[in-house]
Amino acid sequence: MLLTKEKTWTALLLFLVLGACAGKNEKANSVDMKDQEEFYTSEPFTRNSEFTTGIEGPAVDKEGNVYVVNFGEAGTIGKVTPDGEASLFVNLPEGSTGNGIRFNSKGEMLIADYTGHNVLKVDMASREISVYAHHDELNQPNDLAIMDNDILFASDPNWAESTGQIWRVGLDGRFVLLEADMGTTNGIEVSPDNRTLYVNESVQRKVWAYDLDEKGDISNKRLIHSFDDFGMDGMRVDVQGNLFITRHGKGTIVKLSPDGELLKEFAVSGKKPSNIAFGGADGKTAYVTLQDNGNIDRFRSEEAGRAFDK
Repeated sequence: MLLTKEKTWTALLLFLVLGACAGKNEKANSVDMKDQEEFYTSEPFTRNSEFTTGIEGPAVDKEGNVYVVNFGEAGTIGKVTPDGEASLFVNLPEGSTGNGIRFNSKGEMLIADYTGHNVLKVDMASREISVYAHHDELNQPNDLAIMDNDILFASDPNWAESTGQIWRVGLDGRFVLLEADMGTTNGIEVSPDNRTLYVNESVQRKVWAYDLDEKGDISNKRLIHSFDDFGMDGMRVDVQGNLFITRHGKGTIVKLSPDGELLKEFAVSGKKPSNIAFGGADGKTAYVTLQDNGNIDRFRSEEAGRAFDK
């Protein structure tokens, strides 16, 4: 059947439109695949050995700066810009050594001081350091977690005896013992809805969950995951409640669902990742401290960290 000139032009136009749409979809799919491939690919962010083998923290401020303990020497806090340039931020008081770091709702930095048995507070403008909380009966406050209402939690391991405790620090700056006679408590985190507290035990390789109320009381302890090998250290959650846990000695990060299902495991550039925090402009860049390299790695995640969903 012969086509009229008008029908011929219409058919040609339709062909061109469909071709353009197909090309656009192909390009979009290509971009999506590229983005997908970039998730969970860890790479060095700072130079090796800028921090000591005690590198821990980290925490990210609203400007995207990453704060990490033990810059150059023990008893310091380093500041790393979004471009990866590290410098000294503050020297801690004599006798104090930092570990986990968190920011409260006022933008103040809170530091677990394991040698001083303190939680220290840093005024970010003046850089003045004060004791926010102290208790002589702590083994060594290790990592910190914080609720949206600024109630704080500290893990408290006794490495020599492979035991540990969990403490709460209320808004009055007082330590309250929540649970004793645990394994080697280390990583600790609060769920996005502030209704679950997660704690891991490094030596025992177990991850526990507790129900959490608005006063910071815990109940209904339950085991959500166990590992057969290697230890654990710090952990953080994304806005979906998924847990990201550093596997110290194995050189990986694991991603668990809120109920403890293993969703993913991927490598970092060192064998001894100690802690993790989310940051970046969209909250989807994760920073990992590496004790064997004395540096920070970073990777992109599909979801933002819980701290950036405010």
